Amino acid sequence: MTRTLSALREAAMVVALLAAVALLWQGAVWAFRPPPIILPAPTDIWTEFLLSPAYFLRMAGFTLYTTLAGFLLAVVLGLALAVGIVHSKFMERTVYTLLVALNSVPKVALAPLFVIWMGTGIEPKIAIALMLALFSVVIDAVLGLRTVDPDMINLARASRASSFDILRKIRFPNALPSVFAGLKVAISFALVGAIVGEFVAGSEGLGFAILTAQGQFDTPRVFVCLILLGLLGTVLFYIVEALETFLLPWHVSQRSAHGPQH
Repeated sequence: MTRTLSALREAAMVVALLAAVALLWQGAVWAFRPPPIILPAPTDIWTEFLLSPAYFLRMAGFTLYTTLAGFLLAVVLGLALAVGIVHSKFMERTVYTLLVALNSVPKVALAPLFVIWMGTGIEPKIAIALMLALFSVVIDAVLGLRTVDPDMINLARASRASSFDILRKIRFPNALPSVFAGLKVAISFALVGAIVGEFVAGSEGLGFAILTAQGQFDTPRVFVCLILLGLLGTVLFYIVEALETFLLPWHVSQRSAHGPQH
């Protein structure tokens, strides 16, 4: 009950803050009258959305699907690679080093390669979202899997626990807080990757809608897409955080965030 009330208060504060920003924005437009192509009023942006809501929701749905597909693939592949890196010196020296090298390359520069290899369908967008999200998952999962008390590992081995049992019962539960930290970063990167893919070779999605609106100098439409992207990113982030709270109520980060429970 206490957590629910706290969450409702936080949501009300966020809504009030956004409403205040919108009112200030509207007042500034009325006072200074900038050209709509430079800065449209919030009422103009809302009117633009109401003119074709089905179009914007369809574009947002495509971007959401691409983002989630890339993110889920990154989670599966990233956790598998993290386990391999922790248990294999060879993978640590090869795969880990390769991931670090790939992460240092600007992803926009690699995006055209995915289009050449996979065509202009949804596949390259998912691949780019996967590529951007993967590094965060691997790095934080490796950190979590390694930060286990050596005494616990030694005790498990003395009790003749197998490597799989140690991974399942000791390493992985211990790594979950770190893994979720990586997932919250990865979900945002996956959304960025989906937009990058739509910029490079898209015929659907919010990235494609932004490019189309840019070509027509339709600034209100660009703002509608940007606001929808902000909403998507925020909702996805808090879904991952809610899942973390549900699965890790025992962790100190959750107890400190919500205060003592009575």
